[in-house]
Amino acid sequence: MNQIVKIGLSVALFLSLADAACADNFKLSNNQRISCSRGLSAGKLNTATCRSYAYVFNTKTSEYFRCQVSLALTRDNKEVINVQADGSCAKRSRIFETDSDYSFDATETEAPNTNSFFGPGGYSIWVSDNTKQKVRGCIIISSGLGSDISKCLDMTFQ
Repeated sequence: MNQIVKIGLSVALFLSLADAACADNFKLSNNQRISCSRGLSAGKLNTATCRSYAYVFNTKTSEYFRCQVSLALTRDNKEVINVQADGSCAKRSRIFETDSDYSFDATETEAPNTNSFFGPGGYSIWVSDNTKQKVRGCIIISSGLGSDISKCLDMTFQ
């Protein structure tokens, strides 16, 4: 009976180590952006709003999260009147259908008044498979009608 318990514990330990080895691995993008805007309100109030985006990527499944943090500051000529902050991450779909070992990077477009034609702009995601020569580039832009337009293309190597 004692030997059966030892074998059972050994199998349980092996399975838990195997699960840990197969665990998902998350990486933060290296290309974060920040944009700020300022506005004047009635009564000589100044408001500054800053937003920053980053991406958290699952290197096993190619799913990713688009994260945003924002801070709004309202002041008059003498003091800060109000500070508000908000942030969250939204899960996005997989880039590749199968699990592997992936690398990625992401970038945001500049503020709407520079090169974005429809609303808040867009972003791009680049993902490569670390086990073979396979790269996919995706561009996601706001349509201005409530839904984003997303297209991904597999790169060819010549």
